[in-house]
Amino acid sequence: MFQRKLLKELTDWMKKPARKPLVLRGARQVGKTTVVNQFAQQFSQYIYLNLELPEDRLPFDNFSSIELLLQTLFFAKNQLISKKEQTLLFIDEIQAVPKALQILRFFYESAPEIAVIAAGSMLETLFDKHISFPVGRVEYKVVRPASFPEFLAAINEKTALEQLENVPIPSFAHIKMRQLFHQYALIGGMPEVVQHYSQFRDLTALSPIYDALLTSYSDDVEKYAHSGSQTQHIRHAMSAAFGQAGKRIKFEGFGNSPYKSREMGEALRTLEKALLVQLIYPETSAILPFNPDLKKSPRLQVLDTGLMNYLAGIQIDILGTTDLNSVYQGTMIEHLIGQEILSKQYLALGSLHFWVKEKNSSTAEIDFLYPYQGKLIPIEVKSGTDGRLKSLHQFMDLAPHTMAVRFYAGEVTITNSSSIEGKPYYLLNLPYYLATQIDNYLDWFQTQIGL
Repeated sequence: MFQRKLLKELTDWMKKPARKPLVLRGARQVGKTTVVNQFAQQFSQYIYLNLELPEDRLPFDNFSSIELLLQTLFFAKNQLISKKEQTLLFIDEIQAVPKALQILRFFYESAPEIAVIAAGSMLETLFDKHISFPVGRVEYKVVRPASFPEFLAAINEKTALEQLENVPIPSFAHIKMRQLFHQYALIGGMPEVVQHYSQFRDLTALSPIYDALLTSYSDDVEKYAHSGSQTQHIRHAMSAAFGQAGKRIKFEGFGNSPYKSREMGEALRTLEKALLVQLIYPETSAILPFNPDLKKSPRLQVLDTGLMNYLAGIQIDILGTTDLNSVYQGTMIEHLIGQEILSKQYLALGSLHFWVKEKNSSTAEIDFLYPYQGKLIPIEVKSGTDGRLKSLHQFMDLAPHTMAVRFYAGEVTITNSSSIEGKPYYLLNLPYYLATQIDNYLDWFQTQIGL
């Protein structure tokens, strides 16, 4: 299996002097178990528990003390308790035994020398009056689909990965990087899909994998419905969400359904708890802090662009284009840039942000807002000339800085532009494949314009 960037985050967590048990969140099949298994190679002892298995959950069901629990686990898995400092304990599918979430606090308080990682899905469904979650005694990280750099590593494109990290990337690398990014844009970042493609390079063989993933998600999320009617709502939301990805939505009649706003809102929020979608509400200010307007229509971001492409039937369109902005009215590449930005965010509260200015006669909208050194940097995902960026010009009139970013099909350039009211600003134009490198390029951008 290919290496994930999250391994560095786990290594940094392991070295913390006051380390807390770590809870990995993420949708099913994003690689939580695989990345922990890879991380376990740094330890001389590894205890893996799957709490969906009766024999692994029994010690937690019968918990009476942390000392007895540790003795039982080490004995059952044939590991030496005298080597606790060299042991990684991984509690997988922890949502199957809600009591185990409470027990994590005892590892922090009574056995901090053991590195403890837990993972599970739909953990938010456990946050009710029956469960006392160990606030302040655990930390969280989110596992997401593979990013473009991880895709390059998976398909053994070592020189491309090396050039990707050069700032600025040399012109000779542009055509090949664009071709490789088109492959990634087509298949997305689901680890099983990426792994299969890296081995066989057969696009036609991926369809059954996409289908199996989507079916398993639907079956899994429906378990959390409280009634037959809610099952129907969730099933519809699941089938419609990937077709509406990247667009602003209304709950009422979502996906051409007869369902009311409350019913679809609950169903989509259930998918959000499973980390299958994000409801991104717009910002209306050009300065920090973020303060999304929950009264306005949200934009829908789904787990993976590859799954979206499969359901939308646009894979052939991606194969035949030289500019991804021409596919699916530009929605696909905008969604993928959002996915790439999210791939760098490992904290549980990581999210995307966009900006709107709505009037009766017109609407201005910026694709993304990116926080950088106290500024909100506007990001547009568009081709064409600077003159087409009218919403960006409006935003820059309000922004207390002169930096903006545009992702497009061309090469790295910096251009001088001006707002609607004539305010001069600098526009950093980046090829789509550099979305994960945004921080490095903003650092470089500042030095180039003398800030």
